[in-house]
Amino acid sequence: DLSHTPHRLQTTLTPAQEAVAVALRKTLLVSLDDLLAVVREFLNPNASRSGLDRCLRRHGVGNLRDLKAEVPRPKHSAFKAYEPGYIHIDVKYLPQMADETARRYLFVAIDRATRWVFIRIFEARTAANARRFLRDLERACPLRIRTILTDNGKEFTDRLFGLRKRAATGAHEFDTLCEALDIEHRLTPPKSPQTNGMVERFNGR
Repeated sequence: DLSHTPHRLQTTLTPAQEAVAVALRKTLLVSLDDLLAVVREFLNPNASRSGLDRCLRRHGVGNLRDLKAEVPRPKHSAFKAYEPGYIHIDVKYLPQMADETARRYLFVAIDRATRWVFIRIFEARTAANARRFLRDLERACPLRIRTILTDNGKEFTDRLFGLRKRAATGAHEFDTLCEALDIEHRLTPPKSPQTNGMVERFNGR
């Protein structure tokens, strides 16, 4: 009925050797196998892997990940403050319902500062509908629209031609209406939907 817990640790490492092994672990941040090779080569050739592991655990250095300093995460800077009138615009394809015979597209505009939202549904994703949407937006918006940010879709710009990138000509229907309404039209970098993330999140919801 007596306890069978050993009263003497089964280890071949002396206290001095353990201290050296622990110091190497903390300083070099080496793995257990690499440390075992060093200990056997320079300290004690009879050291066992399990004995060294128990030694490291007793001294609180058994988990190598806990010893490595965490890389500080970059601090996110605060969003730049924008005055009302900076509008994000995007188009989302609406799933075709069972009672519908054609697909539909949701045109969405959201103000960056006030989160004011304006939407319209069209049956086609064309430059003419984009122009019509901008006209309706300008009439309904209670704010003075100063800037509009869109992606590089053909309904908004002629910047992309196939897979090649070129400068916008300014002759696109959407651009000409922006110029007539004294609105600056900005484009996101190609293949960078995160630039227009505010309206993308709204579309997701």
